[in-house]
Amino acid sequence: MCSLTNKYNVPGPRYTSYPTVPYWDTESFTAKKWEQSVKGCFEESREEGISLYIHLPFCENMCTFCGCHKRITKRHEVELPYIASVLREWGLYRDVLGARPRIKELHLGGGTPTFFSPGNLSLLINGIFALADRAENAELSFEGHPNNTTKAHLQALYDVGFTRVSFGVQDYNETVQKAINRIQPFANVKNVTDWAREIGYTSISHDIIYGLPFQTVEDVKNTIAKTNELRPDRLAFYSYAHVPWIKGNGQRGYRDEDVPKGEDKKLQYEIGKKHLTQLGYEDIGMDHFALTTDTLYQAAQNGNLHRNFMGYTASKTQLMIGLGASSISDSWNAFAQNVKGIKEYQDLVANDIIPVFRGHLLNQEDEIIRKHILNLMCRFETSWEKGGTPSLDFQHIIDNLREPEADGLIAIGANSITVTPKGKPFIRNISMAFDLKLQRNKPDTRVFSMTV
Repeated sequence: MCSLTNKYNVPGPRYTSYPTVPYWDTESFTAKKWEQSVKGCFEESREEGISLYIHLPFCENMCTFCGCHKRITKRHEVELPYIASVLREWGLYRDVLGARPRIKELHLGGGTPTFFSPGNLSLLINGIFALADRAENAELSFEGHPNNTTKAHLQALYDVGFTRVSFGVQDYNETVQKAINRIQPFANVKNVTDWAREIGYTSISHDIIYGLPFQTVEDVKNTIAKTNELRPDRLAFYSYAHVPWIKGNGQRGYRDEDVPKGEDKKLQYEIGKKHLTQLGYEDIGMDHFALTTDTLYQAAQNGNLHRNFMGYTASKTQLMIGLGASSISDSWNAFAQNVKGIKEYQDLVANDIIPVFRGHLLNQEDEIIRKHILNLMCRFETSWEKGGTPSLDFQHIIDNLREPEADGLIAIGANSITVTPKGKPFIRNISMAFDLKLQRNKPDTRVFSMTV
């Protein structure tokens, strides 16, 4: 495994989409084409329902490990104007859809959603559902910061239909917490987890990160042991993406040599994964683990697991609309991203303009490759018709996979590829063999984090 780690530890995408954002054809994209794509997708898949992602970008403090788009402020008077803008944007999309949608999945991300008061979060969700119906068994979830999520937050969101919550834990070692500016005692995490269960949340998730500055294998083991005391239903066990050249000063609060790399980082993952599986958590897909009672595990077993800009989900919809500054949307044959600046976002929405600033229209090759990468990321296998598809050179892809095959990471069939247990940690590398855009135009500078 050591030599494999060194061999495959290269910059690579996480594949929440294909094509990945750096390879979007923004010149062919227009807001008008985007709106047409949204309407067409909605009409074709109306019975399926839609997903909503709402980006709430405000945080009171900067966490230096974070790669999200956020605004650091302690001024809570920003809450109501921002909610008004999100609801206005939602109204613009409702006009495009032309009919009342059924929401199958809704997620509040950030930033810190619990920066907003319980009352304002209720106002936001009630405003969303004033223009939409709730699908049967709809899954509503939010990201909660253990330091500022109150019982009132949990109760207010439960009362408007939320049953899932994810708490960012990262690591319990104080030295690591100081380095990433996230001082967060175990007692705080225990409080919010206990409150969520008491109120009635059916799925509680904790996010843990390995590869953080000053972090050791013992820190990872200790964090997992403490996490097991609370037995969350799901766990995200993420690799820290050290990309200071993209995120600027936010990830420069420590030296590059303070960040575990290569074998040190891989050992954290291997031992962490071993401990999680010994504790009864099943390996779902890249970075994700769940108890057998959780819907994410059941979706993986049933072949219904899906992956989009929100990560892994048990609810697949073709149309996912992102609301708020920097949000990304997916109409299945097109992607679009909102402007990142909050003032620019609010100004555009105030003028009744859907605030997208870039996007990509998928061609036939894109759609075929996307299908195969989704299959690999969600089911660790993919297959194709004998003879392939005229627009895709499968032989070239197979040639790209000969080394992973020789290393025992995959098994290549006549018209199929299956990832072996040994190959699961390298799923990003295996998916890269299908990424023809990346192969045709390799970046001159680093735009992706390391795969290990």
